[in-house]
Amino acid sequence: MIDSMDREYLQRAKLFANVGLESVEHLFEGCRRMKLERGDRLLQPGVANSHLYLIFDGELRVYLEDRSMPEQAVLGAGDCVGEMSLLDGQAASALVLAARDSELLAIPHDVLWSLVDCSHGVARNLLAIMAGRMRESNQSLVSLQTRSLEFEQAASVDALTGIYNRHWLLDAFPRAIARCERDGAPLCLVMADIDLFKHFNERFGYLSGDALLRRMARRLADGLRAQDLIARYGGEEFLILLPHTSLDEALPIAGRLRELVAIGCGLPTGEGVTLSCGVAPMLGGESLEALIARADAALKRAKENGRDRVEVAV
Repeated sequence: MIDSMDREYLQRAKLFANVGLESVEHLFEGCRRMKLERGDRLLQPGVANSHLYLIFDGELRVYLEDRSMPEQAVLGAGDCVGEMSLLDGQAASALVLAARDSELLAIPHDVLWSLVDCSHGVARNLLAIMAGRMRESNQSLVSLQTRSLEFEQAASVDALTGIYNRHWLLDAFPRAIARCERDGAPLCLVMADIDLFKHFNERFGYLSGDALLRRMARRLADGLRAQDLIARYGGEEFLILLPHTSLDEALPIAGRLRELVAIGCGLPTGEGVTLSCGVAPMLGGESLEALIARADAALKRAKENGRDRVEVAV
């Protein structure tokens, strides 16, 4: 039989909400009271569990793996834990620790099913508890995926210009090159560089230089086609990959970008900004590193030949 104190605890429990305890009171003879001290383990991943634990008093915390991870849930008086492993017949999937001294009622597997058989209310409450657990798990998963995407984006985007960075480039460009090789399609790489950028910084300051880089990046990105890829390679250099594009098609694109920069990146002082470009068509079996090296060599010739021009790799 249960005493008055136990009855009060049970009536506050979610498992017995709106359930007349008289109809199931005899089943509690198969249950036992237990105490946990702060830090004690109740369940741990991979270890079999044969009880549902009803919290009378105290606080338990649930961790997916170990305490180095943020807690998945905080459980207090009236909550229960262990139902997942009982219902699916698997070992516990989470670590459950006592966050402070706690008192629980351990309900064996067979007693739990007897409670379900005897009371539709217990069955409904158990389903509601399970649904809540699943909802919390789904929300945690969505939150984790969102944070992961945010971290991935932060690692791939250049903080100054807002376009992709070199880290992203070294992953995305080879995949685009491989697709063109499989399709037998041409591809060109453009290396673009702001002319006399160091001189610009010396005259107008680094804050103005940063503003110019942001404006330049936006202008270049807006001037590209949907299939084209652009990333900041370093300093004032940008790499632009033109998939499914022959050299005859790439040269007008590079020329248009040069003109867009000259028109759209002028300074309030009235001084213009120019862009030099090196264009390299991909050779059969060529690596990204080799392609970049040839585009860089073409860019250097554009600088040597007077800047504000487009040169083709040999």
